[in-house]
Amino acid sequence: MKTIKNIHIRTHTKRILSKNLFSLFALLLMTSILATSCDPTDDSDSGSQNEEPPTAQEFKNIRDIALNNHTQLFNFNTEDVYISLISENGVQINLNANCLTDNGNPVSGDITLEYIEIFEKGSMLTTNKPTMGKLPNGDKALIITGGEFFIEVTQNGTILDTNCGLQLVIPTSLTGGSDPDMSLWTGEMDADGNLAWDEVEDNTNGDGGLFLEGENYYGILEGFGWTNVDKFYNDPRPKTTLQVQPPAGYNNQNSAIYLSYDGELPALAQLDTYDETLNLFSEHYGQIPIGLECHVIFVSESDGEWRYSIKPVTIVANEIITFYLGETTVRTEASLTALINDLP
Repeated sequence: MKTIKNIHIRTHTKRILSKNLFSLFALLLMTSILATSCDPTDDSDSGSQNEEPPTAQEFKNIRDIALNNHTQLFNFNTEDVYISLISENGVQINLNANCLTDNGNPVSGDITLEYIEIFEKGSMLTTNKPTMGKLPNGDKALIITGGEFFIEVTQNGTILDTNCGLQLVIPTSLTGGSDPDMSLWTGEMDADGNLAWDEVEDNTNGDGGLFLEGENYYGILEGFGWTNVDKFYNDPRPKTTLQVQPPAGYNNQNSAIYLSYDGELPALAQLDTYDETLNLFSEHYGQIPIGLECHVIFVSESDGEWRYSIKPVTIVANEIITFYLGETTVRTEASLTALINDLP
């Protein structure tokens, strides 16, 4: 009886050990799977394994949708002559309808005015309207904005001109308060569809087109198109360049890289140069302050929505930052806009 009991005990012990070893093996296997799926460099388990990079047109389409979502339309008749319109945010647009021309000829009748206003960095990103100002040598540097504005006037689909300009009255409450260092800038689109800003040095009034009075900026615009109230960002720290590598299959045609400076809410920089050989976006002008705390933002398109990733970074000299597809997220325009606006 004693011998049989010992055999039973040994058999039971083996079963327990075997069960424990199996549980341990299962636990180790599960841990390995979880560790692998959380690796941002491994796209196979990130839900992106079948994701094809978007075409350039698909990326352009979501930007166009964002811009359309910011567009306001006003209709008026030239018989009213002196036109004063108020935007959704309270910006006043004043123009003389008698000054409108079509290929140099006066126009009359019903007119449509298309207007866009952008005050927050989230909207700057989705519409691809960053605040990069041209330096005298042609390089670009960050400018702090008091608002970006677009005005176009049409009649029956034909774009009109004006021979006497127009006026914007911008409440300083929309721009973070009054700043006498602000000046007027005009926007210029490059071949890649990126917007850069040129400062208006002077005009017929001798005031550079902008003056501050009370709680309003008054902008005197000489024509239609993009206009900005801005000043250059100033930081005394040594500067460097920054390079960013997007996920494989993404480039400057189907994605973009932006830079949000912490503590500078109404501004958004863009890495607007691209090396096809190295697959690197760059701010090659050497204008990024070393030690700057910021957020580097990768954006692209995925099935009609925004694919993005945001990295908090403290800038070091000649840094290269890499994004992986497995660490990106897909959200709506509204969600991404709110997220960018909430950055420090």
